[in-house]
Amino acid sequence: MKTTADNTGNNNGRKGVLARLGPGLITGASDDDPSGIGTYSQAGAQLGFGIGWTMLLSYPLMVAIQEISGRIGRITGHGVAGNVCRNFPSPTIWFLIVLLSIANTINIAADLGAMADATKLLIGGPVILHVVLLGTLSVLAQIFFDYNRYVTILKWLTLCLFAYVIALAVVQVPWREAIQGLIIPTITWNAAFLTTLVAVLGTTISPYLFIWQSSQEAEEQRIDRNKKPLKQDSSDHEVEFRRIRLDTLIGMAFSNLIAIAIIMTTAATLHAKGITDIQSSAQAAQALKPVAGAFAELVFALGIVGTGLLAIPVLAGSTAYAIGEGKKWPVGLARKPKHAIAFYAVLALSGGLGIALNFTALDPIKALYWSAVINGVLAAPVMAMLMLLVRRQKVMGELVIEGWLYWLGWLSTSAMALCIVGMAVSFGM
Repeated sequence: MKTTADNTGNNNGRKGVLARLGPGLITGASDDDPSGIGTYSQAGAQLGFGIGWTMLLSYPLMVAIQEISGRIGRITGHGVAGNVCRNFPSPTIWFLIVLLSIANTINIAADLGAMADATKLLIGGPVILHVVLLGTLSVLAQIFFDYNRYVTILKWLTLCLFAYVIALAVVQVPWREAIQGLIIPTITWNAAFLTTLVAVLGTTISPYLFIWQSSQEAEEQRIDRNKKPLKQDSSDHEVEFRRIRLDTLIGMAFSNLIAIAIIMTTAATLHAKGITDIQSSAQAAQALKPVAGAFAELVFALGIVGTGLLAIPVLAGSTAYAIGEGKKWPVGLARKPKHAIAFYAVLALSGGLGIALNFTALDPIKALYWSAVINGVLAAPVMAMLMLLVRRQKVMGELVIEGWLYWLGWLSTSAMALCIVGMAVSFGM
């Protein structure tokens, strides 16, 4: 997939803009995975419209850290994991990579479980069969599909998220109350609110997202013979930075728009009817039926399956990129399997373990909770190392990150550190 286009002729039009959307759009959309949908559903059901403001707060923080991640991949030719492993002590980094792998695998397992439950709502059949089929399909597609075609499929899968806009459109929403919850912060100092706040922010800013976007930028550069890492040839860096910013702004806006739609839908239906104990995205879909009708349940369930097919490749792929770049293996979905055996083996293992966990007595709700805890603890130190790297000329050449983007990146990092503190406080309550 080409990520740049001529700035002349018809490419200045709509096709030119669409051609520039790739890593940022896919990253943003994959943020709304079935687990994330469950988190947003729970937030809306439990706290109503009063939690909506968190999505506006998180937007600039998401954009900053994702744009910085995209830039470091495009400038250096390596993803976040590759750069961190080359510039920080090995034992510390591998501890973080192991935590990332565990969190991603648990997330894959939970997403597959939610997708299987949603598929059962749609067509019936045994849940475990759906887990195996959906998991196997996701892994095999990454290994054997042509890269350009596969990325195109992922971009089309982002359209599945509009299911939640449709669901919002078919329910009765008290819009004055909904908008008020979106723009006026409501804070309640209790364990339920703090835990939900941590879960929402931890869902929107996760390590696998910036690892994936940075690695995809490096991948796009590697497969284009006309491109070099920007630190080697910075002649078109302004054009590339504009593309990354546009891609990231749209991708993260898309992500948060869908999250807002999910929160509003469940707040207007489930919370309004006193249904506040929602443990998963599939349960949210099922609960919508008696409150908002069979069509709302259908649309919600279809969205869960579609977003899962988008998110699982990103989760498994980010694990493979992190380990592969850390070990300095040949990495990349554009490589043939025989040319990157270890990379694809990690990818397949991550997906396979996610499938296998669904055969155990693992409680998916507890698994998701601890996955969120691991991601929250992991995000802040990885982001801090990333922010230190982007000011080093040894890493970034003359394209070190400065100004408002740099400070907004540190603000995002600080917010995640506060999330960890909030989570610890909520444990003690």
